[in-house]
Formats: sequence, C-alpha cells, structure tokens
Amino acid sequence: MKFAIVDIETTGGNALKDRITEIAVYIHDGKKVVDEFCTLINPECSIPPFISKLTGISNEMVENAPRFFEVAKQFVQITDGAVFVAHNASFDYGFIRQEYKSLGFNFSRDYLCTVRLSRKIVPGFRSYSLGNLCNSLNINIENRHRASGDALATVKLFEILLHKNKEENVLSDFIKNDYVNLRFPPGLKRSTIDKLPETYGVYYLINENGEIIYIGKSNNIRKRILSHFNNKQSRKALELRNSISDISFEETGNELIALLLESDEIKKLQPFFNRAQKRTVLNYCIHIIKNENGYLTFQIGKEKENLLITPGSYDHALEIIDKLVIKFNLCQKLCGVYSIVHACFGYSVKQCHGACVGKEEPVEYNKRVQLAIDSLQYKNPSFLIIDRGRSISEKSIVQIEKGKYVGYGYFEPEFVNHDPDTLKDFIKFKEDNKDVNRIIRNYLINSEGKNIVIY
Repeated sequence: MKFAIVDIETTGGNALKDRITEIAVYIHDGKKVVDEFCTLINPECSIPPFISKLTGISNEMVENAPRFFEVAKQFVQITDGAVFVAHNASFDYGFIRQEYKSLGFNFSRDYLCTVRLSRKIVPGFRSYSLGNLCNSLNINIENRHRASGDALATVKLFEILLHKNKEENVLSDFIKNDYVNLRFPPGLKRSTIDKLPETYGVYYLINENGEIIYIGKSNNIRKRILSHFNNKQSRKALELRNSISDISFEETGNELIALLLESDEIKKLQPFFNRAQKRTVLNYCIHIIKNENGYLTFQIGKEKENLLITPGSYDHALEIIDKLVIKFNLCQKLCGVYSIVHACFGYSVKQCHGACVGKEEPVEYNKRVQLAIDSLQYKNPSFLIIDRGRSISEKSIVQIEKGKYVGYGYFEPEFVNHDPDTLKDFIKFKEDNKDVNRIIRNYLINSEGKNIVIY
C-alpha cells in the first residue's frame, strides 16, 4: 500500500474562502519515503499578518510562487493510487478538494487521519495535536508550522504508528473515503468517477456495448452515482451496477431542468433499467370530490373522473396534499391525509376551523379549498421561469405557452435583454406531456418567489 503524507499551510481556517500558501507531500511505501513534492503556493490573496507570524510565510515569499492550478496536475500524479495521510486529515483534505473543485475537478483519494489513528494505537495522551504528540513520542520537528517540517514530523509519527500496529486490520479500519464500502463494476475506470461533478444534472449509465441502460437525475451527480455502487441493494440494482462500463452526464444548473431533461431522455431513449419510469399513464392522481355533506374533499386514486393533478406516486400525492392542508388551513380528515374518525388534530391546534365536526359551513370551507385548487393550476397561460444556470454568469429559462410546455434554454443576463421575446429565442424545443406538466406544477407549488416572467 502506498501513502501520500501531506501537510499544507493556508491563509486561514475556512476552506471555502481561504487559500493554500504552501504544500508538502511525501510518498511512503510503508517502509520509507520514496518520493516528495514541496512548494510555496501563491494564494492570489493577501496573507493576514497573524498567519504570517505563525508560519513565517509572507506575501513577498509567495509573490512569484506558482498558483495552485499550476501545480494541480503534478499533485494529482504524485498522489495517484496513494492513501492521503495527514494530521487532522479533514482540514488538509478539505482544502485540497476545494482547490480542485474551484478548477472544476473532483479530487478524491482514500484518506487517513493520524490524529484518530494515534488515539487508537497510542492511547492515553492528554493532547493529540501534532506538537504535543511529537513531544510525547520524542519526535523532533524542524520548521514547525511550515508544510515540509510538519509533513516530515507526520511521516515519523506514521512510521511509529505502523511499527506499533499489531493488528493488520486497524489501519484499513481508519482509511476513509466516500468510496468506502462501495464496489465498482469491473469494467469501470476510477478516473471516470473522479471526473464526475457535484452539481445538478442528468447522468447516463452505459454498458460495454455503448448502450445507455439507465438515466437518472440528481442535485449532486457524483454522490448519486456512487450510491449505485453500494453493496446493500436489491438484485435488480446489483444487476445494473455490474452492467456499467462507462458514465456520461449533462449539467443542468438546477433541479427543474434536471427533472425535465431526465423525463424527456427516458421517453426518447427507453433505457432497459428505467422500466418503472417508461410509463406514459401515471398511476396515482389527486381528485376533487364533494362529499354527502357538501364539503369538497381531496382523494388519491387511479380513476380519471374529477382529475385535479397527477403526482405520479402515492407518496408524492400525500406530500402535495399535506402542503395544501398547512397553507390553506384545510381539514386533515376531509383531505384524506390521515384516517380520522372524529375531529382532526388540526382542529385541536386551531389550524382546521372545524369542518371535520360540522362547525364550519361547507360554503366557507370550500372557498379555501378552491384557493388550494387554484394554486395547483397555472395562474397565467403563458410565462417564463427564470432560475440558476450552469455557471455563476448564466441563467436558465423554461417556457410555458398557452398552458403547454415549450422547452428550456440558457442565457447570460449580462449580455441579453430580459424581455420575453428576446428570452424565447434561447429555448430548445421539447415535447409537452403529462409528466413535464406534473414536474412544472410541483416546482411552482414549492418555489414561491421564483422569477416568473408573464407575457
């Protein structure tokens, strides 16, 4: 097993806003150091005085140093196939991942924290900071708070831990990653996984014959795809996993377009493992029915009479009704959310006005039900939905024309007028159907305050 023992210095402690100023990595084969890479990094921002005082790294020292993107390839290459080792690994690993993320690359390595490993193998110390632990174990640290000095001290600590480790499985128990407990298909390259983005989008799982066998969507493509490689899955899921040889994806910038694209692609390509989503007739619908006492009630069923909306699943239908109950102070009993004999719980907390026990007249109650019904319909026949795009400078656009879905597209607000006629020129035409209308209506229910342009 190969280990990359890493230490970094930074401009502060927040990986989202601070930057790396120095990086050191020593490659260890389990017996000795076999390679190394150390360099100052130009953080492209000012180093706070108290950080310079702590590390000895000044703005002048890093002025002509390489920027991170200039050493990124070398760091990937030298750590390839190695376990990322650091003292308080979440700090160093988090900064490294964030630097690569800003470059549009997903850096991923198995990683091991020598703080946690030390607590297991050499228990009983009052402090497990690198300085105190090295004092306790008689490890000499040269150039404290510099990447190379601290990394070399971690090398010596790691070698002591390896020597003291009498149980073969202890080390493997402390190696972590988002790949832990996952099993990859034999034909899939790990480099394919490393390139996956952590963004909204649609992904395509491909077999060895180049056929798309599954299409999915997610707000985190990489995380969702990794979930396909979990060992604790159904027989069908394992069959899918073992059939994967390649993966492709399309970023969408937001969930709405991811849902619309997924629906369109499944209908068009008919992947083998998307059977459940190939249906064109949705199983579950919400109906509006007036009961014997004159109250309008919601019911979930498969009949087509008095159809209000088609959520697609029973759970989704319940979720929609639940939100309407809360938003419009409706009766849980009349809305069929719960099986209730007497007054609903909402009545006891003064959310329901008593329709469940006949204390609110049907005429008054039905006015709020009608408002709930209206909220599920398009308020205007023609409009545009503006949302996030695939980058900071971009926006997305979805078009509804005379109550029908037209398609979606992207534009850059800095260079485009926001009048509807101009925005409609960016639309990529797509097919209108029950599925996409369900997706858009649900989006509107859950997205009050979104930018809607009426025309």
